[in-house]
Amino acid sequence: MIREKFRRTSVKISNAIGHPVAFLVAFVFVLAWAFTGPVFGFSDTWQLIINTSTTVVTFLMVFIIQTTQNHDAKAIQLKLDELIRAVKDARNSLVDLEDLPDDDIAKLEGEFRKLRLREQTR
Repeated sequence: MIREKFRRTSVKISNAIGHPVAFLVAFVFVLAWAFTGPVFGFSDTWQLIINTSTTVVTFLMVFIIQTTQNHDAKAIQLKLDELIRAVKDARNSLVDLEDLPDDDIAKLEGEFRKLRLREQTR
């Protein structure tokens, strides 16, 4: 329950942060901060405000973005697995390919590269 609530909230936040208005708000915040520099004599506290706020926001956004990307990647992977399963001549061994060791994936990559080169020479 908590996991699903966090995922839904993450998607909402990610969509909001990805909106041009969010960029504009952040840009205005930075401009306001920059223009107050002379008022505060470009003090250490003045610099600390932007450093701390950007660090905290960045730290939290990493978790939000990672959550939404993980969910999207899993959904896309399941859709691809379904397509592989549904296509008659497709190799069902490619389902769950993401769980293979890197060496096995590299071998398959080489195999597909050879297939592509073979097609290009036809």
